[in-house]
Amino acid sequence: MEGHVLGPVRAEGNSGGRVSVGSKPAALFALLVTSPGYRCTRKEIAEVLWEEDENAGDRVDRAVSDLRKQLGREVVPHGGRSGYCTLRVPEGSVDLLRFRGRVAKAKELSHPERFEQLGAALEEWDGDEPLHGLTASGFHLRREELRAELMAAVYARLDAAWKSREEKWLREETEKWFERAPELPRIFQFYLRAHGDLPERRRERLIEEWTKRNGKPDADLQSVIDEVRGVAHRPGVTLLPPVPDQLPGSRRRPVGQDNLIRSLVEAVCEEQDVGNLAVVLISGMAGVGKSTVAHHVARRLRERFPDGVLYAGLNGFADGDVQPAEPDEVLDRFLAALPPYSTVTGPESKSGALRSALAHRSVLIVLDDALNAQQVLPLLPGDGTCAVIVTSRNDLLRLQSERKVLFRKMEPLQEADALEVLQEKVSAEDRSKYAQAFSELVRLCGRLPLALTVVARLLEGGGRPLRTLPTLVREMKEERAKLDTLHLPEHELSVRAALNCSVRVLGAEARLLLWQLAVHPGPSASWEAVMDLGRAAGEGGRTDRALVELVAANLVESRGDRYGLHDLVRVFARQHVQPGPDEETADIERATVRQVLEHQLHNVRACDRVLDHERTLPIGEPDGVTVTDPAEPGQAMAFLDEEYSAVQRGIRLAAGQGIERYQWLLPMALVTYQWRRRLLKDVERNLRYAIDAAESAAPADCAMVHRMLAGTQWRLGKYDVAVGHLRRAVRLSEEDHSEAGRLSLARSLHRLGLTLRKQGDRTGAEGALSQALELCREVSDPVGEAAALNALGALHHDDGEHEQALRRCADALGVVERTTERSGLADVLFTLAKVHLARSERDEAISLYRRACGIYREQENWPNEDKARLLFADVLVSAGMTDEAVRELERVIVLRELMGGQGVREVRELLEGLR
Repeated sequence: MEGHVLGPVRAEGNSGGRVSVGSKPAALFALLVTSPGYRCTRKEIAEVLWEEDENAGDRVDRAVSDLRKQLGREVVPHGGRSGYCTLRVPEGSVDLLRFRGRVAKAKELSHPERFEQLGAALEEWDGDEPLHGLTASGFHLRREELRAELMAAVYARLDAAWKSREEKWLREETEKWFERAPELPRIFQFYLRAHGDLPERRRERLIEEWTKRNGKPDADLQSVIDEVRGVAHRPGVTLLPPVPDQLPGSRRRPVGQDNLIRSLVEAVCEEQDVGNLAVVLISGMAGVGKSTVAHHVARRLRERFPDGVLYAGLNGFADGDVQPAEPDEVLDRFLAALPPYSTVTGPESKSGALRSALAHRSVLIVLDDALNAQQVLPLLPGDGTCAVIVTSRNDLLRLQSERKVLFRKMEPLQEADALEVLQEKVSAEDRSKYAQAFSELVRLCGRLPLALTVVARLLEGGGRPLRTLPTLVREMKEERAKLDTLHLPEHELSVRAALNCSVRVLGAEARLLLWQLAVHPGPSASWEAVMDLGRAAGEGGRTDRALVELVAANLVESRGDRYGLHDLVRVFARQHVQPGPDEETADIERATVRQVLEHQLHNVRACDRVLDHERTLPIGEPDGVTVTDPAEPGQAMAFLDEEYSAVQRGIRLAAGQGIERYQWLLPMALVTYQWRRRLLKDVERNLRYAIDAAESAAPADCAMVHRMLAGTQWRLGKYDVAVGHLRRAVRLSEEDHSEAGRLSLARSLHRLGLTLRKQGDRTGAEGALSQALELCREVSDPVGEAAALNALGALHHDDGEHEQALRRCADALGVVERTTERSGLADVLFTLAKVHLARSERDEAISLYRRACGIYREQENWPNEDKARLLFADVLVSAGMTDEAVRELERVIVLRELMGGQGVREVRELLEGLR
């Protein structure tokens, strides 16, 4: 991909797709590129691209779909139900990001090197207006920010040229810029310096004219005016103490952190410029690279603080027997560098002396690896132009409550940056040769910089040949071996040691909860699920406080209202954190697993009741777990979207431990959701577990499992396999002569009739459906009765018997409308629409299709909505209603992308033919 936003906005995908200047996809591309993390919510997109339209949802879908078509799914992945649209920007593929990368690199170079590097950065900009061609007001501020960013690079290059004595270039460049933007103070400043040999009269006339047009010069410009006039600035005679410069030597390169470093530097500069103390807090889990970022931020800021840099390693989470530094000792070291305060005694007096010493100084203080706020607070200046950078594995909530803090929480690296850490010293040929192994290692390291650095060190200098990478991957996949592999004490690199330092300072309840979250199958859990975990360990605990402690300690990741563990934290907790002796631990583990699965079962069932009112499962009432109460299908589906990964892992946990209750009931409770999301392979796998466990259940319950598995096979087009399961369901149902058994038999026969129809066995289908109809009437099941009537109507429609089909479907409609069953109503409306269309009653068919599609959407039944809208679009085309047909097909594309993308191309081709 190649994209441009520093002039006319345009982009081109790897497959030749183009985003044209001025189009909505171009606007969306620019919006994403200039947004944090290259992602926006659908609401943000609508507000910028369609300012006056409050109902731009479908337009957003279309713009996203068009951008994905041109740039590819790997660049614009589908956001599912996250509500976000994200751009995955390949390295070096966008002019703005290349520009920013070179500008960031320039800051650490010598003046001549900086001059060259900034020149390379500015080659990305041809001087045109950024975001050219985008007229929406939402882009005005972004355009101004980009223009300011570009001009900052121009000023930095002019400054580097001045300091590198690039006199000829500077004269020519300042002449060009002074002609283009004479009103800018900094341009005039560099122009005067570059043309210091101007005759005095001409120079003074220029200064007078500039002042007349633009007002009184600011302090920087006045200083340059004084300089070129020859006004001397002699230093005073007072001998000043040496300026402290305690920052340690440079550490490793902070891969993937350029944006974070730049944002922190800018934030500190903004505070300093208005005379405020800036306190920066960088937190994150062990090994995420906090100290490296802090050092590089400090290096970039060094020149802004003429009175020096103070540094203290606070050893808050040091390994071994090293104790956290006492504030009193740190104050002694700081005051020794700031005479005449070095003779003060007493902690409070020393803290006051530090504030006094810094009151009229501009000093940068770096406090690395703080344990808690008590360590940090005595070391902070009062008001003024100083700045403090604090790093900690803890979020230091007290510090944030007592002082204004610029807080940043660091996360593991993006995949491309993580690969760069591993491959920094690997040849391009070997990168390509072992690409899959490197990607696996990135995943197994959880993109954690410390873990990646350990692996990179293993591969450096021939210590471990690259040809052993597949073996290293296998070692890392073994949970018990992973932390041993990531342990290099000779290089003072160890993930296990780093995590141990974080865990050992936890309270007892937080340690227990951390271990329980490691027993939880993951990948994340809701607040309610975590609170329920606490009940497994007995009453009287404060699970909420323990969770707050773990989140603040960056041992638990918080995303919205979901909580999870980094994979390496999970492995460490399983192996090295125990709530008690082995026997006690085993009891708590059994109770924890039971609590996890019970919570999942009752919450999934609560959603399933909203999605399928008719299905009964022998689950019983909740026992000591919190249960959701969705009011309508959208809420139920949204809840299960969030919980799905965790429930899938819960099913595997139940099967692995052979806990029959959850092994079959949990998969059964999830089936309706999976059908509506077309997650059919998952249903197949889950119900294989369920069939084995359900053999000991009642015949009608076992029949239900076979029926659900048959329904899945039916959706996959495996009708022969489905028939086998349905005949088994019929036989099992016939063993139970109770009302529940008769109802099970009716439902099994109904499903068998539908499947035989698909196989072309009309006689068998009609016999099964007729039996199902009689049984439904016998047991007073109106929803089942309507479904059987509808299926019989479909059989008549197949045979061209449209009058009979209409009567059957009309009867079905009359029955189902007396119930609250919406999905069944949509099915009847859909069949009726086809019958009316066959009778050349197109207007009636259109009305019925529209109603059916609306209900399927309301029920979030993606497969049925997809099928109905595709047929509906064809009818609309035949009626000359092309615009509405286009909207239906655009919705079909969205649905198919949500379901994995199969069949999208064919629908796009239909759309192209209509536009």
